[in-house]
Amino acid sequence: MAHFHIIIANFAPCYMRTNESKMKKSLLLLIVSALLFSSCAKTYNAVLKSDDYEYKYEYAKELYARGKYLQAATVLEEVITIFKGTDKAEESLFLLSMCQFHDQNYETAAQYFKKYFKTYPKGIYTESACYYIGESLFYSTPEPRLDQSETVNAIAAFQEFLDIYGTSEIKEKAQTRLVQLQDKLVQKEFLSAQLYYNLGPYFGNCLDGGNNYEACIITAQNALKDYPYCSNREEFALLIMKSKYHLAKQSIESKQEDRYRDAEDECYGFINEYPDSKDRKLAEEYIKECKKHLRES
Repeated sequence: MAHFHIIIANFAPCYMRTNESKMKKSLLLLIVSALLFSSCAKTYNAVLKSDDYEYKYEYAKELYARGKYLQAATVLEEVITIFKGTDKAEESLFLLSMCQFHDQNYETAAQYFKKYFKTYPKGIYTESACYYIGESLFYSTPEPRLDQSETVNAIAAFQEFLDIYGTSEIKEKAQTRLVQLQDKLVQKEFLSAQLYYNLGPYFGNCLDGGNNYEACIITAQNALKDYPYCSNREEFALLIMKSKYHLAKQSIESKQEDRYRDAEDECYGFINEYPDSKDRKLAEEYIKECKKHLRES
């Protein structure tokens, strides 16, 4: 392989002279690439058929170093069984886990990292395996609109890592991942609250009583309680304020007075907490409407 790199290096200065030379360069590179691929393929197939497991083990590491993760994984899966109970089995399992991770088979990677972590609690790569359990689950998490069970699992994995390796050099990476995952949960709650608000007076989905504005208020309030330092607190507060106002408007007469007072208080609270908000004028308009209805009641 080094021989081919030398050929390419020696020809390189000549290729830049003319367009014809560039075309020759491209053709030569294609030929060299084809030869390299053919050579590697023959070697790989020969290794698969070989009974020399020491050689297979070293070749698998070479494949990994060259980024041939799928091929490396195939060889590693075989040698792990042969080297069971040895240091080579430990390294093979970790490399196999990393192969799956780099090949973007994140769910499979998480399972292999968990296996390593349980099998080798004091192993050479135990700390890394613990971290990569969370990292693999992180990349398995869906968009916020979908079920967030995997996000919860990823949070638990990173939290376990921080509990065990609180002084690790990659502590900050794990903490950053936790914030990103929690933001995804917050976004999920925000989308749910927003959906309830958008449904508004529609009662077709309220089979067990209640209404969408109440559901929006409860969802948003719970989110603020569970995630007090989330970056979109104002957005949640706005949904609560708007929902309380519209809830009062659609209420039966016997409940309107209490709900308009509650909505008015919420508007004042919004202005006090977010005096420079772009939605301050809306809060002030709601206050006027609430006062008007309360005078008339």
